[in-house]
Amino acid sequence: MKKLINNPADVLVESLKGVAAAHPELSVDLETSVITRATPKTEGKVAVVSGGGSGHEPLHGGYVGVGMLDAAVAGEVFTSPTPDRVQAATKAVDRGAGVLHIVKNYTGDVLNFEMAAELAQMEGIEVSTVVVDDDVAVQDSLYTAGRRGVGLTVLLEKIVGAAAEEGQDLAAVTALAQRVNAQGRSMGMALTSCTVPAAGKPTFDLPEDQMEIGIGIHGEPGRHREPLAPASDIARQLVEPILADLDFAGPAIVMVNGMGATPQIELYLMYAEVAALLEAAGVQIVRNLVGNYITSLDMAGCSVTVLKADDEILRLWDAPVVTPGLRWGA
Repeated sequence: MKKLINNPADVLVESLKGVAAAHPELSVDLETSVITRATPKTEGKVAVVSGGGSGHEPLHGGYVGVGMLDAAVAGEVFTSPTPDRVQAATKAVDRGAGVLHIVKNYTGDVLNFEMAAELAQMEGIEVSTVVVDDDVAVQDSLYTAGRRGVGLTVLLEKIVGAAAEEGQDLAAVTALAQRVNAQGRSMGMALTSCTVPAAGKPTFDLPEDQMEIGIGIHGEPGRHREPLAPASDIARQLVEPILADLDFAGPAIVMVNGMGATPQIELYLMYAEVAALLEAAGVQIVRNLVGNYITSLDMAGCSVTVLKADDEILRLWDAPVVTPGLRWGA
């Protein structure tokens, strides 16, 4: 295993020390592995909290800042953060208007955020939750009951974060989050496995001439394995299941996301293929992201996310955001 680490057991805390050193606009609590804004938002506004296992950077810590998250809770690599840490984040950012939890649909995340919400509510903090389940690859997986929460999480955090920033109340922010979740779908693939530092070897064996279609973000298997194909065929295998699952005719936001080890030149090549397929199907791409936004450590591969966009979603998408992982309009 070749990685830029010291002791595999210390990867998370040492990475968080680096986040703190690089970003004075953030506050990092090394005891709870919670990242918050150094300057909290105005009293009386809804706070937005997300989190999960580490290894998906810049998700979630990279999206703490103006226009997105108020706090991110980092678990160990591919491991859900504990309820007490989620509760600590919730208490730290509550501004008196309630807190929205954005949770990817993985069993550990769902259970631990649910328990944290109950603990926070016992202390008088109103908490609402949306569970992201956008992955069309599988109905159930090794880690979930129902679809996995993957790439749409990034778009949802941006849009909902903007709504909270402008002062929408908890009911409105929650309803918006639910609408975004209902209108977005994702599908991913892998060219290689990833290597969890504590394991020291790839999570699964994938021969050089094979690819895995429909993977999750923790190295989970997908729909099937098959011989490596040209990018045009890979794009078709990602886009067609998305279009088959929901009618996306009309305006849409599209993300082509790298899984951590795919260079930008290949992601743009993939975007061209994806865009052509979507436009041929009547999807009008009005906004896009191309890059590494929700990764799986050092996995090579990509995912596609399509979000059906209405006027409010586009307005909130265009709102200023200043975070380490996304930045525009400020």
